[in-house]
Formats: sequence, C-alpha cells, structure tokens
Amino acid sequence: MPSIILNPKPSALQKPHLNLAVIGHVDNGKSTLTGRLLYETGYVDEKGFKEIEEMAKKMGKEDFAFAWILDRFREERERGVTIEATHVGFETSKYFLTIIDLPGHRDFIKNMIVGTSQADAAMLVISARPGEFETAIGPQGQGREHLFLAKTLGVNQLVIAVNKMDIVNYDQKRFDQIKAELVKMLKLLGYDPAKVPIIPVSAVKGDNIKAKSQNMPWYNGPTLLEAFDMLEPPQRPVEKPLRLPVQDVFSITGAGTVVVGRVETGVIKPGDKVIVMPAGKAGDVRSLETHHMKLEEAKPGDNIGVNLRGIEKDDVRRGDVLGKVENPPTVAEEIVARVIVLWHPTAIGPGYAPVMHVHTATVPVQITELVSKLDPRTGQTIEQKPQFIKQGDVAMVRLKPLKPVVVEKFSEFPALGRFALRDMGRTIAAGQVIEVKPAQIQTK
Repeated sequence: MPSIILNPKPSALQKPHLNLAVIGHVDNGKSTLTGRLLYETGYVDEKGFKEIEEMAKKMGKEDFAFAWILDRFREERERGVTIEATHVGFETSKYFLTIIDLPGHRDFIKNMIVGTSQADAAMLVISARPGEFETAIGPQGQGREHLFLAKTLGVNQLVIAVNKMDIVNYDQKRFDQIKAELVKMLKLLGYDPAKVPIIPVSAVKGDNIKAKSQNMPWYNGPTLLEAFDMLEPPQRPVEKPLRLPVQDVFSITGAGTVVVGRVETGVIKPGDKVIVMPAGKAGDVRSLETHHMKLEEAKPGDNIGVNLRGIEKDDVRRGDVLGKVENPPTVAEEIVARVIVLWHPTAIGPGYAPVMHVHTATVPVQITELVSKLDPRTGQTIEQKPQFIKQGDVAMVRLKPLKPVVVEKFSEFPALGRFALRDMGRTIAAGQVIEVKPAQIQTK
C-alpha cells in the first residue's frame, strides 16, 4: 500500500525547522486538525486521501477522514517502515514544522512529556463544543494538565486552536467566552496572553486553517498557518557540548547500529568519536541522515539517524544519551530539583518512589529529602525541611535515581534538565534539575 504521507519537499529542508508538540484533551480534534494541516500544506497524497474519504463516507463517518490520515500513518509507523517515522511535518511560508508525538497515542501523556521536552512550540487544540471545552480545562482536564506541563517543561511559545467552531454554528459569543477562560488560565500558568494567538477553527471544514473563514467574519486575527509563521526560531546552542537523547535504536542490514534522536546541544559530524551514557560505550559516527537525506553535520533541533561503528544495538537503548568522548553526558548519582506538585491524592514525603520521565528516559527515582518549600509566585523559601508536600506545592527536593540515567542541570542543558514524575497513571509533579551529583561510570 503506498504511503499516504509524502516526504518533505526539498524546499522544506532549506527552511528553518521548528518542532511542534500537539497537545490537548482526548476527543478535542487533535488528530483531525493535524491531518487537515498535512492535507492543506500538500503533504498528503491526493489519491490515497480520496480512498480514505470514500471509506469514511461508506461508514457514515465523513468527519473521520482527516484523523484517519494519521491512523494510516501510525500503522505504517508501527510496521517500522522508515527510521524517521516518529516525525511527520508540514511547511508554512517561513518554516518546516515537525509535528512531534502524533496525537491519540495509547500512552499519550508519557509521549506528550517526551515530545514536549523536545518542542520549540506547542499547539493546544481545544474543542468549542459545549461540555468538551469545560471538561478539557476543568481540574481533571488534560487540556489544563498539558498546558501546565508545557510551561514547566520550558515550552514558552504557544498557539491555541479553538476547534469544532462549525458545531457551535460559528458563534462569536461562544468563542469569546472560551477565549476569556483561556486567557485566565494562561495568566495563571505564567504565559503572556498577548503573545498567544487564540484562533477559532474547524478542522473538519477547514475554516481559518490556511485561508480566512467566510463563516467567521467577526474574527480578524491570523489563520493557523499564519500564526505558526509568527513563532520565533529557537536558540540553537551549537557551542555547547554534544547531547543527543536516544529515541529509538535499530539494527539495519548493511548499515549496522542506527540510533534516532534529536540533537539538543552541540554539533555532530561523521567521523566524530562518541560515547553512549550511561552504558559508557564508545564508538564513531559512520554517517548521519534525516528524512532519507545524508547530512555532513547535524545541529541542535535536527531529528536525525546516526549510524554508529563500534557500538552494538544491545549497547544502546531509548533514554540513553550520546555525547563526545571528551565531554561525556552526566550520569546522576543524586539530583536536587525544584518540583511543582500537580496532583496527589494525599501527601508526598521522603521515601516516595515515583517514575521520572526526563528527555527520552524513564527511570524509577526515590525522594530522599524534602529540602524546602517555596512560594509558587516568588520562588522564595517559606519552610525549611517540610515533613511533606501536597498538591499545588512548589518545593526543592533531593532525588536518587534507582537505575543509571543521564541528567544535566536545567541551567546548562534545559532539554536534559526538565522532567515529570508519574505514579498511578497520572503526572504527579513536574520539575527542573538544579544540581547533579555525578555517578562514577567506567567507560568501555
């Protein structure tokens, strides 16, 4: 069966590259909107799409056609057709945007955390349908949780798509009410609402995606694609040491071991001597590629496949970090972090052992000490060595990883220094690494 998502056009790879996390509550239309964006920007094979549309019509589910673009893509991805299949992108007049973390994944929040920690910007998709919007931003809503995580994980650029406007008959009153609620929430989380475009759209009908909608003459802001062009290109820390968290590892016949990930800092070139931590295995870079194209070098923000010599597939796993031999990534013996407790049914004290999600790694950790409690607005210490912390609290804590993991200070390597703590199927806390006590690792 032919691939329905077309490969990036050569023009796209000449443009500055941004990583976009698509976030929002289940059923608010993330998949449909993402499918629509790919369709509108010419990244969907027309013939393949017509087949999907016919199938959707036959089943009486016409509204599902755009979402099915992604389902078809996900099937291809699960069959492992291409290395870079975890990423799919589209082009605006200014940028090539890679969509991280296709929506609707079974383990969405976990992927959302990994994805968002790699994002330069996020698109929050929120439904205008009565009930759906209220649920998404309610205390238990994923819309609120995702936004909070995006902010804590350091994603400062945001575009909000208020979807399903066709269902509320393009009603301006409903949009204004939703916008007022969102502005309140943005302020609470520390975003500047003046810098966050809030756009009324219909993913199914195509309103305000590429062209201004005739159905909403009352709206005079940017379309969704115009809003993406207003994003700022992120800082690319090329002068820092190389850090490349591993997302996937393949053993490819004729090529050997290939690791896939995004360069967070530094530069990588064929011939470089690299080390995988925490395994401590060294080897060299045979070649680099992105979207089936060979590269002479890769810089921060590039999603790449790295073909390694001297490192076997069994030496590397998702969550490891690639660095240069002369400046290896830091494996943490102990971490001091600032955390914010997002949800917990009771209270958290020393000895508590949740799971930490940091860059692409997942590792059990134990809280060994509650150092201090902070004022969430000012960051000032309000209590030394509290006995426990609870939902809503901000605190400095000491954590001990129960398995080897690479962690860096947030101030030096933001992408390797922000994390979430999960337990009971929920995100308990999000945080930033302030200090790392390095573990002694034998290199091989």
